[in-house]
Amino acid sequence: MFKKILIANRGEIACRVIKTARRMGIATVAVYSDADARALHVAMADEAVHVGPAPAAQSYLVIDSILDAVRRTGAEAVHPGYGFLSENRRFAEALAAEGIAFIGPPASAIEAMGDKITSKRLAAEAGVNTVPGAGGQLEDAEEAVRLAREIGYPVMLKASAGGGGKGMRIAWSDEETREGFRASKSEAASSFGDDRLFIEKFVTAPRHVEIQVLADAHGNTIHLFERECSIQRRNQKVIEEAPSPFLDAETRAAMGAQACALAAAVGYTSAGTVEFIVDGERNFYFLEMNTRLQVEHPVTELITGIDLVEAMIRVSAGAPLGIAQEDVTLNGWAIESRLYAEDPYRGFLPSTGRLTRYRPPEERVTEAAKVRNDTGVFEGGEISMYYDPMIAKLCTWAPDRAAAIEGMRRALDAFEVEGIGHNLPFLAAVMDHPRFVSGDITTAFIAEEFPEGFSGVAPDAATLRKLAAAAGHMKMRKEAREAAISGAMANHQRRVGDDWVVFLDRETFAVNITEANGGTVVRFDDGAEVAVESEWRPGDPLFRGTVGGETMIIKIDFVRGGARLRHRGAELRAVVRTPRQAELAARMPEKAPPDTSRMLLCPMPGLVMALHVGEGDEVHEGQALATVEAMKMENVLRAERKAVVAKINARPGASLAVDDVIMEFE
Repeated sequence: MFKKILIANRGEIACRVIKTARRMGIATVAVYSDADARALHVAMADEAVHVGPAPAAQSYLVIDSILDAVRRTGAEAVHPGYGFLSENRRFAEALAAEGIAFIGPPASAIEAMGDKITSKRLAAEAGVNTVPGAGGQLEDAEEAVRLAREIGYPVMLKASAGGGGKGMRIAWSDEETREGFRASKSEAASSFGDDRLFIEKFVTAPRHVEIQVLADAHGNTIHLFERECSIQRRNQKVIEEAPSPFLDAETRAAMGAQACALAAAVGYTSAGTVEFIVDGERNFYFLEMNTRLQVEHPVTELITGIDLVEAMIRVSAGAPLGIAQEDVTLNGWAIESRLYAEDPYRGFLPSTGRLTRYRPPEERVTEAAKVRNDTGVFEGGEISMYYDPMIAKLCTWAPDRAAAIEGMRRALDAFEVEGIGHNLPFLAAVMDHPRFVSGDITTAFIAEEFPEGFSGVAPDAATLRKLAAAAGHMKMRKEAREAAISGAMANHQRRVGDDWVVFLDRETFAVNITEANGGTVVRFDDGAEVAVESEWRPGDPLFRGTVGGETMIIKIDFVRGGARLRHRGAELRAVVRTPRQAELAARMPEKAPPDTSRMLLCPMPGLVMALHVGEGDEVHEGQALATVEAMKMENVLRAERKAVVAKINARPGASLAVDDVIMEFE
């Protein structure tokens, strides 16, 4: 077995590999860029080597820099994680030339399956069902348009060396095909150093289901069942689960057999994933093979009990798998929610900055439930604009799907993140969505259920009352504490009143609050009562308690004059006043927000890649105005209405902050 391995990656996956290596008694080496000098994976590793500037193309993607780190530290093997160099044949060959083990498949398998154009041809030759498409490399945008017309819209443009949704666009027209070709080519070049694209038919209403395979160099190939990855946004997976709520035993066995046959046909070893599109009749088609560890591998580990990273390391060291297909059992249900540094209230645009608060739910393992959080960040750390926006992967396990979903709801409720925009509210909303709960999902779920984007969840009347009761309870606790302090100072006790008015955004509740059995009873003006029990103390950022007989966790962000309450995807401003204060507040004029309708503001921190118009140009609704890159993704900013460009304030290459003015209109 290896004594020391180097992890050629960063963030949560580097931390994940380090944990298993440490348990196996293997020393670890981290690599880091300028932006990651204080990163968690650097602190966790036994050694760390600087490999270059912040941009990945100048650090994590530079093979010579990684090889130099291997030589300097004496590492015997390299685990590439996912992304970066994980599916780079030249990297695997360069390591082999140095006598260093690559903890992954052989270079020949990477070349055969890592290239999506070649992999489709080989899959077809192996008798695997494939999606209709052109299959060859696209030379230019006009060829893409011609082939799209032949195949029939909609089509999907994909990077041959791609993954993680990068370099991928769905097109429904000639214009979208041309624009998608340009954007996909640019993203592919910057993310993978390979700008080749291909085109294929986009199967409408599909499910994205993938099979995890494991193979060794002794002729053993097995699968570890499937993962359902249909909850996606812009082709980027957001929520995954294992097993799939849609597959039956017959389909599962057929997909597993095809995945193993394909892996064996190309001499595959290590962990890999064969991805399929599944239609409503359970017909499945080969999509691609990822010759690496997948982001969503934890859900497979949770339902099988097999550590995939350990298996990869042992196979790379020459050991046999040690398990046969009949030894693999499916136990329970697991769900993974990807926590991203992106603001769902601003169209899921990337967010960067400092994590002023980062408190994940407690990880635990019992016979009835498990909570796992794979992360690469820490409180006080920076979320950089240079890399993928993932913060953490929160996973729950339970004996059945309903219990796993409920466990995820509670875990999301307890996850505290402040300082940046993040998608926790959206994840919570999906967990409560009836369609997700029923398992009736496709890759179009987010587009269909949130067509106008995400603006938060509107709580029902019963939940609003419980939130109002909790807000009143917390106000009483705060007032009682202040009364006790002032009483001790002035030698007399200030009385706290019973009558209050609770404002939740535009909803108003007149309530009477009294102490009872260590908690409070909140009486509404219609006579309804809600009992509240909690050990919450003033200043606590989480309210945990029982409200009206329901266990609730509410996040609290204290702001001037009140608090912001967040619960299950809802976000409400709460203010609790005395009746007299409420009367006076009603007479206060509202301050109008500044008018920015004549400006194009930068919606996220990023780099201006291109300006598509000039001063004096007349623009129309939907027309592309500028392209801004953030966290390896290009975002096209479009005109909301007809206008004339009066002034351009930013130029290509400029780094902008949120709400910086890119251009102004007449």
